[in-house]
Amino acid sequence: METKPYMNAYTAGILLGLVLLLTIYISGRGLGASGAMKTVVVGAMATAAETHYQGADYYRGYAAEHPGSVWKSWLLFEVIGVLFGAFVSGLVANRAQLKFERGPAIGVGIRTAGAIIGGALFGFGSQLGRGCTSGSALSGMAVMSLGGILTMLAIFGGAYALAFFFRRLWLK
Repeated sequence: METKPYMNAYTAGILLGLVLLLTIYISGRGLGASGAMKTVVVGAMATAAETHYQGADYYRGYAAEHPGSVWKSWLLFEVIGVLFGAFVSGLVANRAQLKFERGPAIGVGIRTAGAIIGGALFGFGSQLGRGCTSGSALSGMAVMSLGGILTMLAIFGGAYALAFFFRRLWLK
């Protein structure tokens, strides 16, 4: 079966904007993903180290925002839906496959270490900035938040600045 071409970027952008608008209209909140990881960490602590969980202000504050169970956080269900949707999209377009993408000038070990370190730094930064790209930048820009606009500029500006130094790892 032949792979289908990618969606037009302008069409995808418009659809993403409509999904964001619909999300804000239905739930009163924008999109975001970094909070789902926090939910998993808090839920795991509540299960594995209940005494520590109950004694720490950080966890109590988070639990107060999620009465009943942190495992019922809408962010967790959002990320599960995104992962499921991405998998279905990959199946429909015949792109669902397990492969390790990397440039010809980089080994699997360096690529893995870079992905882990970069992901950890991005996760830490998203907690400092009170949201990830989707939560802080997209949702913030949707409501014309100065913080959202500055976040988007910083993310893309930083990416363009760093791309100069890392492009040789991906290009021949």
